[in-house]
Amino acid sequence: MSTASVPAVRARGVGKVFPTRSGDVVALTDVDLDVAPGEFVSLIGPSGCGKSTLLRLIADLDGATTGALEIFGKPAVTARLDQDYGMAFQQAGLLPWRTIAENIALPLQIQKTAKPQRAARVAELAELVGLSDFMQRYPDQLSGGMQQRVAIARSLATRPKLLLMDEPFGALDEMTRERLQSELTRIAAETGAAVVFVTHSIPEAVFLSDRVVVMSPRPGRITSIIPTLFDRERDEALRESPAYFQKVTEVREALHGTPATRANER
Repeated sequence: MSTASVPAVRARGVGKVFPTRSGDVVALTDVDLDVAPGEFVSLIGPSGCGKSTLLRLIADLDGATTGALEIFGKPAVTARLDQDYGMAFQQAGLLPWRTIAENIALPLQIQKTAKPQRAARVAELAELVGLSDFMQRYPDQLSGGMQQRVAIARSLATRPKLLLMDEPFGALDEMTRERLQSELTRIAAETGAAVVFVTHSIPEAVFLSDRVVVMSPRPGRITSIIPTLFDRERDEALRESPAYFQKVTEVREALHGTPATRANER
C-alpha cells in the first residue's frame, strides 16, 4: 500500500472513559473516522462532547479506553515519537525568554538539527506566516494574532504531515480570527499537511474544512460528517457566497439534532 493511500488518521471504535470518585465518565464512544492525507477536517459539537479528548488521543497525550487508532498506519505512540504531527493550542504557549526565531526553532533544536539547516527552516517558516521582520522580537512585543502565527510556524518546523489544532483562534477578536483563518487555508494548501481542527464556531469550521465532523453531547460520538465541496484555497468572497451560508445552515441543523447528512467516510 502506498503512503498516499494510508489515512493520516484512522479511528475505529474509539472510546474514552475517565474514572472518577463518583463513577466512570464516558467522554467518547464508538468513534469511527478517517482523515485523508492533505485533508482539512474540523471537529465541532457542544462543550464537553469530547472534541479535544479525541484530538489528545490522536496526539498520544492520552490513551483510548477502547478501539484502535492509527496515524499514517502507525500506533499513535509511534507517530508521536516519529514527530509525524505538529500541535497548536488556543494559547500560543511561546517561551517569553526566547526570541520569535528561537521559539520557532525549538522543535528543530530538540531534534538536534544542525544550525545552518535550522536557520534556513526558520527563515522559510517566518516568510510562510508573514513574520520575517519580527524574528528578533520577543513574544510580549507581538499581538495575540502574531503570537498564534508564531505557534503555527513552530508546529510546522519539523515538516509534519499532520497538524492538530485545538481552538487556536478562540481567544482572538473576530477580524484577526478571520484573517488567520485565511492564512491557515493558504498554509495548509502550501504544505500539504492534513489538519484536524477543533472549534466551537460553525462559520469557522465551514470556511476552513473539506469536511466538518459533527459530534453529539457527551458521550461524544460522530452524528454527521458534512463535506463542504469548496476549493482548497479559500478567500474572503467565500464568506459572502450562498454556498457558504447553505453549508453553515447544514452544519447548524446537524448540531441541533436534525442532521442533513449521515456520517460518512471516504
